[in-house]
Amino acid sequence: MDQALFDRVYETYGPALYRFCLLQMKNPADAEDVLQDVFVKRLYQAPKFKSPEHERSWLYQVALNLCRDQWRRSRRSELPLAAAAGVSLPPEELSLLDQVSNLPEKQRTVLHLHYYQGYGLQEIARLLGVTVPTVKMRLKRGREALRKELL
Repeated sequence: MDQALFDRVYETYGPALYRFCLLQMKNPADAEDVLQDVFVKRLYQAPKFKSPEHERSWLYQVALNLCRDQWRRSRRSELPLAAAAGVSLPPEELSLLDQVSNLPEKQRTVLHLHYYQGYGLQEIARLLGVTVPTVKMRLKRGREALRKELL
């Protein structure tokens, strides 16, 4: 195992990937398990990356696929995000994440990738294997649902 590679990848992507996994899994232990699997795949199964952006996209695609697989397998009871011990987020951000986590999986994934990770519409479409209009519609519906919850 290449410790320098692991350290670099974890420092660069670890916290953001953990938040992404936590939003998907709604359970800190499951999110940590998925994150660990993402980094194992990065260390032992990753292709050669053309750029840091290619590496980042690959990591999020792997994380999303692993979250979906884990969710299908476990169907565990959900804990509120506020119960996530060790998450150092301001209360208002944790509250917003809690609201986003209540959205359907397709909407929360698109919202997170767009607003928290800064992906563009075409990048999200490519990551999820959908069209740009589909991404736009999921963003629109997700924002509308959040607006209803927050007002």
